[in-house]
Amino acid sequence: MSDQSIRSPQTVTRTARTRGVDEEAYLEVTDLQVQFPTADGMVKAVQGLSYSLPLGRTLAIVGESGSGKSVSSMAVMGLHDARTARISGSIKVGGRQIVGLSEKELESYRGKDSAMIFQDPQSSLHPYFTIGDQIMEGYRTHNNVSRSKAKARAIEMLDRVGIPNPRRRVDNYPHEFSGGMRQRAMIAMALVNDPKLLIADEPTTALDVTVQAQILDLISDLQRDFGSAVVFITHDLGVVAEIADDILVMYAGNAIEHGPVDKILGTPLHPYTWGLLESIPALAGEPQPLHPIPGTPPSLLAVPSGCAFHPRCEFRGRVPGDLCTTLRPELIPRTGDQGRASRCHLKEPDHVFQSEILPRLP
Repeated sequence: MSDQSIRSPQTVTRTARTRGVDEEAYLEVTDLQVQFPTADGMVKAVQGLSYSLPLGRTLAIVGESGSGKSVSSMAVMGLHDARTARISGSIKVGGRQIVGLSEKELESYRGKDSAMIFQDPQSSLHPYFTIGDQIMEGYRTHNNVSRSKAKARAIEMLDRVGIPNPRRRVDNYPHEFSGGMRQRAMIAMALVNDPKLLIADEPTTALDVTVQAQILDLISDLQRDFGSAVVFITHDLGVVAEIADDILVMYAGNAIEHGPVDKILGTPLHPYTWGLLESIPALAGEPQPLHPIPGTPPSLLAVPSGCAFHPRCEFRGRVPGDLCTTLRPELIPRTGDQGRASRCHLKEPDHVFQSEILPRLP
């Protein structure tokens, strides 16, 4: 994997990815709503989110900070405190309903059926326990095995994620690992029980580009080995182009575009996705001016009426009847284009993208 491919989605979106896929969905999210009551009002973090993911496939969830990416995935893991979060809708993992499970039931689910890799291993790993102890704890929670067998499993997993001399390093503490090695240890911890669903929440954000490429390759290789379904949360479209099969673009708690990676990055349908592509600098050729999205994401305490993106959209004036400000568009499947859907009132977005956006991309 080259450094350029990580940062330049346009260079790799012309051919579709081809992986073996079990078409039956392993993860099914239907009309998910996540809200947080606060003194200032109700924070509507996720609003009516629906998607499905089969085994053997990677779904990238992209969007700016506050778009609902991490909140929705934490709901899939059952990590929200029921005392402070209001969750409705349906989340099924392997046919099992996750919404409404007791804490004891969630403890048996997390780490066994699904696992999560967080973006900051430094804060996710306990500084007072060895790497091996932390991997062993997760394994023994779900398997009735001796400490010696659990340690052998920890060594096996460290070796599998590329930690050199794992028999010695298993007894190291987190501070004795580099950033990239800590992230590999987190991956080993997540996969120690062979979960069928893996959620990676911006796992390469704090890493330099070379280590980032190694971690992405590792996740792809392990997915093929385990046959798992992967949800990859990121804001980096270059990373998406490398690792994903499908993309879900989120904005203000809503899914606004969904489809195969080559379609979404090659011919996106939503102005917000266009803005994300235009915000990526070119790595080769003459320097080109960027076209960042104007304004800032809305407060989730007061999401704009109509289309949540309309205050920042340069194309809202082309939609008749002031629909952008008054009517929330539906996420409509695209006719004759299986798997694609977009939430926008704009007519003929293909023509607008090809004639106006594509010529000014870096």
